Amino acid sequence: MTMTVSPESAARMACRASGLPDRSLVPLHHHATSVFLVAAEDVVVRVSPISQQRNLATAVSLTRWLVASGFPATEPADVPQPVTYEPYAVTFWRHYPQPARGRPPVGRLGDLLRALHSLSAPPVTLPQYQPLSSLRAVVESSTCLGPDVRTWLMERRQELLNAYSGLEFPLGYGHIHGDAYPGNTLWDVQGIRLGDWDEAAVGPREIDLANTFQGVRFGRTSAELDDFSLRYGYDVREWPGLPVLVGMRDLHTLGSFIRRADRGDMAAAGQLSYRIETLRNMDDQAKWDSA
Repeated sequence: MTMTVSPESAARMACRASGLPDRSLVPLHHHATSVFLVAAEDVVVRVSPISQQRNLATAVSLTRWLVASGFPATEPADVPQPVTYEPYAVTFWRHYPQPARGRPPVGRLGDLLRALHSLSAPPVTLPQYQPLSSLRAVVESSTCLGPDVRTWLMERRQELLNAYSGLEFPLGYGHIHGDAYPGNTLWDVQGIRLGDWDEAAVGPREIDLANTFQGVRFGRTSAELDDFSLRYGYDVREWPGLPVLVGMRDLHTLGSFIRRADRGDMAAAGQLSYRIETLRNMDDQAKWDSA
């Protein structure tokens, strides 16, 4: 009989293997990655698909270098990682308790990205940025998508990739976070940190800016975008390639909802259906639920 390993059981086994007590393990949230807190050690445990193992190892090495270089990245715990338990890979991070006042202001991400992009190249081999690389496999393996939707998603993906291949990037290429948006910023006693480095890569700098502008779907205001642009030192809205990157981000966000819907998450299935409907109707003003 094959035993199914759940994200929580993988987190507990990884804790024990790393010398951390698992009795105080509590769930924090579950989306593309399952996140737990080892309260007794103030350590966050992130349980990701094992297909991300190489990216996770890169993220740990990169953030250790960033922290040592004085950049406020979220800091990995001082234990060997990642730890794998099929079908998961587990990493450990310092916990940053968040105050009740909510996320850091959107503009502060502009400060962080300006500082990140100004650093010298890291002594870590980063992958080349591959737009929408994971979406094909997610769509093709999905059990919840109908044939018509599956065909439309693949056609839209290719349309955006064709447009992307013809873009010129005025900010040039270099190390990028890859998933930079205000939801990945955290308060720290000394300021604000940038987390979730699983998609770090070498690519066009504009990738790190476009995600914040895609956030108008979640209620981001013009004033917030103005502040973000001012703090970064460049307004990507003046660049004609922004709609292509925003469209890519729209598709990218569907991946975790497809996986959740495949597991029977009805709320995720409903949000997925709504997002696809608005995309097919070319409704750029539709507001999406971030949960």
